[in-house]
Amino acid sequence: MDLKTLKTFHLIVHYGSFVRAAEEMNYAQSTVTMQIQKLESDLGIQLIERGKNIRLTEAGRLFHEQSVQIVKNMERLQSSMSDLQLGEAGNIRLGVTEPSASYRLPGILERFLTRFPKIRISVDIGSTAALCERLHRGELDLALGSAPELGSGLYFEPLFVEQFVILIPDLHPLSSKHVITTEDIRGHRMLITSANCPYRQKLEIILQETGIIPLDTMEIGSMSALKYYVAAGLGIALVPNIILQPAPSGTIMRELQGNAINMTSGLLTKSSEYPLKLAGASLYQFLKRELLKAG
Repeated sequence: MDLKTLKTFHLIVHYGSFVRAAEEMNYAQSTVTMQIQKLESDLGIQLIERGKNIRLTEAGRLFHEQSVQIVKNMERLQSSMSDLQLGEAGNIRLGVTEPSASYRLPGILERFLTRFPKIRISVDIGSTAALCERLHRGELDLALGSAPELGSGLYFEPLFVEQFVILIPDLHPLSSKHVITTEDIRGHRMLITSANCPYRQKLEIILQETGIIPLDTMEIGSMSALKYYVAAGLGIALVPNIILQPAPSGTIMRELQGNAINMTSGLLTKSSEYPLKLAGASLYQFLKRELLKAG
């Protein structure tokens, strides 16, 4: 038996008429008759007594009662499969780095889930290196972070540039300068993120090229926390501009000369799985559109 046959049977019961059921299903009456005959043949028992007024047999009443939920479940399953195929339902595992995880993603995901309420998303926050490993292991479907290493086997689509500024305590000796150079940093404690953070790695490369290593540094594990350590007077820090809206009381922002530290970010997937399909494609395109729009 199939869903159409079951629905035909239910319509016959509802209207008490083969003719009305055929009209509702847009079938010829002969088609409805053949459907019920085949259903009875498959079950090996008569369900409907024909006559001037049709009525259900005892088997027909039992079959009707117990098939109501079956029809609802099959219709729900059919709808779910259709939503899945259209990219409007499914489960997505998304990885994201800071500061996007805290400052960009929440609002974007709220709009996405309003548009696609049947899609479920889990969010994994980590460094780009860690997220790349999880993509390779098949533990994530896509990620938002900085560019992967060359030859990583990942597809990377750049979407925006993370702008960085120097954050300093308002009474710091460098507060009188409007633009800070790498040479100015020498002799002042620099608050930095963990060793595997790509922003720190890029900063160290720039400082090495200008001969400013070693520095007086203090490692802070969270990029989002850096601004509060600066506000406490523990040092200066290079931080993404997006986390300083507004900057903490007792701090001021200054531009770092040149833009070499600014870092390109975008979407990452396994090259073998790009372009994504189903729900993953819906989220990918939505993130791309929203991030490009935000600049």
